[in-house]
Amino acid sequence: MVVSSTVDTMARDLLSIAGSWSFWDRPLPGTVAREAPLPKALRDSLCLVVQGVRRCGKSTLLRQLVQRYKLDPRRCLFVNFEDPRLANELTHETLEALVGQFRARHPRAKRLYFFFDEIQGVEGWQRWLRSKLEQPAGDHFVITGSNATLLSGELSSTLTGRHLSVELSPFSLEECQRLVPGMTLERYLTEGGFPEPLKSEDRDALLRQYFDDIIERDVRERVAARSRQPIRQVMQMAYEAAGSELSLRRLAGAAGIAVETAAAYLEGAKSAYMLFECPYFAYSERKRASRNSKYYPIDPALRRVVVTKGGADLGKSLECAVYLQLRRHHRDIFYWRDGGEVDFVVQTRAGIVPVQVTLHEPQERHHASLERFYEQFPHAGEAVLVTLDNFADLGSLG
Repeated sequence: MVVSSTVDTMARDLLSIAGSWSFWDRPLPGTVAREAPLPKALRDSLCLVVQGVRRCGKSTLLRQLVQRYKLDPRRCLFVNFEDPRLANELTHETLEALVGQFRARHPRAKRLYFFFDEIQGVEGWQRWLRSKLEQPAGDHFVITGSNATLLSGELSSTLTGRHLSVELSPFSLEECQRLVPGMTLERYLTEGGFPEPLKSEDRDALLRQYFDDIIERDVRERVAARSRQPIRQVMQMAYEAAGSELSLRRLAGAAGIAVETAAAYLEGAKSAYMLFECPYFAYSERKRASRNSKYYPIDPALRRVVVTKGGADLGKSLECAVYLQLRRHHRDIFYWRDGGEVDFVVQTRAGIVPVQVTLHEPQERHHASLERFYEQFPHAGEAVLVTLDNFADLGSLG
């Protein structure tokens, strides 16, 4: 009887904690609708995984899914596993108890929905969730996490094809304009798209804290580094060099670390969505691999607060913003340089498209570079020239 009473008490406590995160008897908060490539419907045999950099709004997107899929909030259980009240309960038994007790509360419900935020800290969650998905019983699962393993391609082996991933970034310019009416492109390039800093008078301090938190909690953990300082130094140099070819050898030399270590740090940062790699464009894999890559930050304002003043120019910020906007629609983005330079080469369904970026009117060098590009790739699509004036029209290239 004592054991049973203890179990019942724990279950009630867990549901009480979940109730403080859920919306069983209170309205969902009004938020800016997020742009994300969501599936048409949730399925009990597939877990929906929301991936993205820390503090980009993943938790908010979870709440928006209730309205997006027209779910009954009373049938939706939310819980954030970074809640300190759960610090001693981060095991798969807790997951089982939450599901069991919530289903006991709704014995006739054919479908229940479980939104598990920051699940990475729960011991054994992968095997537990895989077992649920392999024997679906009407329970639908949506998860998020900031751990680099959860953010990376390693999910494919963890959930063995039992998941769909949705990538979420900080606000785009259009999303920012919904939150802050009158937001201009120049202001967006300065203030960025992280939701909370946009509303805070301590914007830059928050962004610097984000930078340090991502390095400490996501990158350093993944690469098993003793100190975050060399990682921070590598990231600052990578952000400073955004839009330029980055030599791993020079980067390692400047940081006083081995080339392999510098490469590991960059890979860790990529897994944590701190920056993205833009490789050289060539149809030959050998030629592509022989050239250095470029790297772009997750947010122009995050870059601004950590680089030197000399590196925080508006033209560089625009180029970063163009890359991020292209990435919202395309995954294969490259650069090209051979007697001229094309900022981006985008692989679309219709073929490759060159993209040039300049603050104002394109200069002769932009057109000359495109001519050289078309000499090598005559079947490429019509070039896109992006400036401050037409950035909002960039959209998708097809």
